[in-house]
Order: sequence, then structure tokens, then C-alpha cells
Amino acid sequence: MSEVNIKVENLTIPSEKLNREVECVLYIPEVDGLAEPLHLLLVNDGQDLESMQYDQILQPLYMKNRIAPVLTVGIKAGDRLREFGISGNPDYKGRGTDAENYRLFVIEELLPAIQEKTNIAEFASCVIKGFSLGAVSAFDIAWSHPDIFSKMGAFSGSFWWRSKPSMKGFPDDHRITHKMVSSSKEKPDLKFWFEAGTQDEKSDRNQNGIIDSIDDTTSLILELYKKGYERNKDVTYIELVGGKHDVPTWGRMMPEFLFWAFGK
Repeated sequence: MSEVNIKVENLTIPSEKLNREVECVLYIPEVDGLAEPLHLLLVNDGQDLESMQYDQILQPLYMKNRIAPVLTVGIKAGDRLREFGISGNPDYKGRGTDAENYRLFVIEELLPAIQEKTNIAEFASCVIKGFSLGAVSAFDIAWSHPDIFSKMGAFSGSFWWRSKPSMKGFPDDHRITHKMVSSSKEKPDLKFWFEAGTQDEKSDRNQNGIIDSIDDTTSLILELYKKGYERNKDVTYIELVGGKHDVPTWGRMMPEFLFWAFGK
């Protein structure tokens, strides 16, 4: 494929669910003679895409014909500690109280607005991903709507999110995302991609020699395996040596994720 022009446009949605205006940035590939529908990628914390020069990450992937054309919608965050989390399950400090409203915003307001803006009635696939606490939200939305999303991605996911404080003797109890998976009677038709960096943080609450961000991610993956998801087929995990909890690390890993999600 020759060089693909990537048009960047803004979209502002007056959200009744969140009682605020939500700003989004769209990365639209302009491809002549496209014979297949575009894929759709929603990104929580979409404000980070500009600083990682997301359009420059896409360009070589298109030029080398490594990925199918994808419309990316970066959702700029509002009050992250209120709107991100697991629907109906605030954490022990009362954070995440609007997580359900955020999920409903994505499904009932954002998706129709994208269709109206682009005049695209149907996408080849819909994928959602997020960074840090935005990854928890992405997991929640995909898990709740496998009829819409086929894949989800988590970069440095904050899967420590818990309903009660960590207690001595039971340091890993009460993690909300883990419980949502283990208690679910359903096995949603989804595929999962996780990234965690060895320098995401320094905390090790259970003193097992593994930092919490890696521990929380890999133990969530174990819960998925218990549900019947298969390693590599359904679940991909990348542990990046030297990877940090920051935009440069996530930008470095973005081509890996895009090839996993939309690779040819």
C-alpha cells in the first residue's frame, strides 16, 4: 500500500449520560478503492494519542500493508476517577461511581455519533482499549457488550481496583475486575491483549517479588483461563522489560497491539 493520508478530525458530543461535553479525536484513513468496511478502535484516555504521535505510528503499518484500515476514535477523559471503573461497582473510596454512565455513553451516545459523523453504518469489527484506569473501563465495556466488541486491549491496566482496602494476610482479595470475571456465568466471545511493564511501579503488596501491576494483570489472565479462554489464541500478554507507566512506553507498544487487533 502506498502512503495513506490520515485525516484528523474532532468530534464533540453533548452527553446526557455524563452531563458534560465529551471531546473525541478521530483518525480517519483515506484509502482509494477500499473494498472492505473500516474497522473501529475506541481508545479511553484518547488525549494521549496526540502526544505519542499516533498518526505517525499508523503510517508505516499502512505502508507495509501490515494492518487493515481502521478508524480510531480517541475519547478524551473527563473525571477519570469518577467515570472509569467497573459498572455499578465503585471502589472502596467511592471512585468509579459514574462508570456505568460512561459505559452507557459509549454504547448509546458515542457509537451513534460516530456513525452519523462518518456515515458508516457498519464496521468490520469494533475494538476498545485503554491505558491504566482506562484499561479497566475498556475491559468492563467489552465484557458487558461482546455483541458489539470482539477484542479489548489493556496497557498497564489498573487491575488493583478493589472494593475493600488491601489487608494483611489477604492482600489480593476484593479486586473488582477479577471478581467480575470469576463470578460471571457467561463466557463472552472476546479476545484480550494485555501489556505490563517491569517498571510500571514499585509496589509489591503481597511481598512475592513481583510488582503489583504485573501480579494483578497475570492473575486476571488466570481467571480468564479458568473461564476457558486459551493462552495465545484468546489471550495475549506482553511483559515489557523496562516498560514504564507512561505514554512513551504505550506508544512503543502500540504497533504490536494494532497488528494483533487488525493485522493482515
